[in-house]
Amino acid sequence: MMVSSFYRRSSKQKVWSDKKTPKAISFDGRNVYSCSHCRTHLTMREEMISKAFQGHNGRAFLFNSAVNVSLGPKEERYLLTGLHIVCDVHCVNCDSVVGWKYERAPNNGERYKVGKFIFEKRHLVQEF
Repeated sequence: MMVSSFYRRSSKQKVWSDKKTPKAISFDGRNVYSCSHCRTHLTMREEMISKAFQGHNGRAFLFNSAVNVSLGPKEERYLLTGLHIVCDVHCVNCDSVVGWKYERAPNNGERYKVGKFIFEKRHLVQEF
């Protein structure tokens, strides 16, 4: 299943209705990852790049894009691979921090992460 260009654009912004309240995007089909706190859809299995990441509290997954998220301020953070510029990723429905987005990487070997999303496994539920 191909991901539409709207899906990719939405990963960088909140989705709002006319009443200025969050309006969540939902996916039809299988292999959707949702927020474990409120079940709002966040991304799809097809967007996963890697399962070999470590979050603050255990295993984490790297994804190309996400929807129904808002971004916190950019900050420097020491991660396992060095100093990165990242921003926290919040679920737009319940405002839980579910991961982070890479904004800048320290060296060429880490630049593939820039613009990508990390979701911690403990904050995700896979829906089949």
